[in-house]
Amino acid sequence: MDIGVEISLYPLQQDFVPAVREFLERLSAHGGLRVVTNSMSTQVFGAYDEVMEALRRELRVTFEAAANRADKAVFVMKVLGPLPPA
Repeated sequence: MDIGVEISLYPLQQDFVPAVREFLERLSAHGGLRVVTNSMSTQVFGAYDEVMEALRRELRVTFEAAANRADKAVFVMKVLGPLPPA
């Protein structure tokens, strides 16, 4: 079963662009996913288990990096499914 996730990251720090870029680079490195980015959000498409596992990993890395800087981050996600296989 395929799904789509629209996700936005809001790092609660002064210099937020590097955190967003790093998250997108890590997410895009996951094979088997289609990642589409625009100025407001990113859409991730793929098999349910692959999408959710990639998000689980990368959200954790982002939160750990924020904690190391004594910062916080907010993710906003919408999940759509099931989608027809790509």
